[in-house]
Amino acid sequence: MRRDPAAAAEADRAGTAVEDRLFRALALVRVVVTVNVIVLNLYRRDNYDHPWAGIAVVAALVAWTGWAIRASTSAQRRTPLFMALDLAVAVAAIAVTPVIKGADFNATIPGFWVMGALLAWAVHWHWRGGLVAAAVLSVTDLVLRDGIDQANYGNVFLLMIGGPIVGYMCESLQRMAAERDSAQRVAAAAEERTRLARAVHDGVLQVLALVQRRGAASGDPEIADLARLAGEQERVLRSLIRQQGTVTTAPAERDLAGLLEDLGTRHALRVDVATPGVPVPLPSEVAGELAAAVGSCLDNVAAHVGPDARAWVLLEVLPDQVVVSVRDDGPGIPEGRLESALEEGRLGVSESIRGRLGDLGGTATLDTGAHGTEWELAVPTTGPTTGPRP
Repeated sequence: MRRDPAAAAEADRAGTAVEDRLFRALALVRVVVTVNVIVLNLYRRDNYDHPWAGIAVVAALVAWTGWAIRASTSAQRRTPLFMALDLAVAVAAIAVTPVIKGADFNATIPGFWVMGALLAWAVHWHWRGGLVAAAVLSVTDLVLRDGIDQANYGNVFLLMIGGPIVGYMCESLQRMAAERDSAQRVAAAAEERTRLARAVHDGVLQVLALVQRRGAASGDPEIADLARLAGEQERVLRSLIRQQGTVTTAPAERDLAGLLEDLGTRHALRVDVATPGVPVPLPSEVAGELAAAVGSCLDNVAAHVGPDARAWVLLEVLPDQVVVSVRDDGPGIPEGRLESALEEGRLGVSESIRGRLGDLGGTATLDTGAHGTEWELAVPTTGPTTGPRP
């Protein structure tokens, strides 16, 4: 399924904004653990075989902390190279511990300082990044030791569960931010559409509807033609109102009501389209195929009843299905006509209407007679919407 570029860009912006805030919070964590590494190593200065080398390592960690804070708080500077170097510095500080402190060391030089790199990977690359960083740090620490005691096991355990959990929570926050922004855009678009619809309905639409009704009943051909044009413009205007703020429809969906109104406006026949007045989002393929089936019904009316025929399209949204009814004022389809057409290899109704609905897992029911012809096209909205033809 193709991701809508606009929606993807909005989600990326929301995710970047959340990540920026998390890295700003991580900057405070880095400062705290850096102060901690300075204080602890001063307190444990007697544990060093090479004190001056230990001071150099701690000074390097302090300098890297300053650079890391500056780099990580900018999305442009949070490159994979920076992230790799951040983790490499933490690994190197652990690795040099037995050389500077001696083989019988208890605590590593960086200690809790490595949390900065671990959390950075978790924030940037989510649970996978947290897991990878935790595994690298844990393996480095354990390889340097002669054995695993309770304290070492506890540290590794916290790293291995803390990194993925923090990463998962960061990913969830980014997803929630994207959904919140999307919901806000939907609400704003819906509010604007409602305001516009109310303003237009109170004026222009009522006038157009009045012209259509009175002109059709006047008996004057010219006025009747004017009424027809007024009706078409009314449908166009309703469609434009519905399309205002199209973000209400998800990227993988299309508004069936808007498609049907556009179809009715463009078709050569006089088509009256009645929809619920709100968007009816369906999966893109379903909405497109259903609208195409309706178009085939209207084409059949134009071909077999004539260009002066009238047609009506009604869209109904039921709890478990969407139903589109297409009716005309023609004399009906003669008995046996569809069967003979199928035998002759003319598959218009079979493929364009029934075939499409069958592919969608729906039904196409025909009612024809002297009263005219009516197709009822029903597609389920729960469960699978596509499947093999019956």
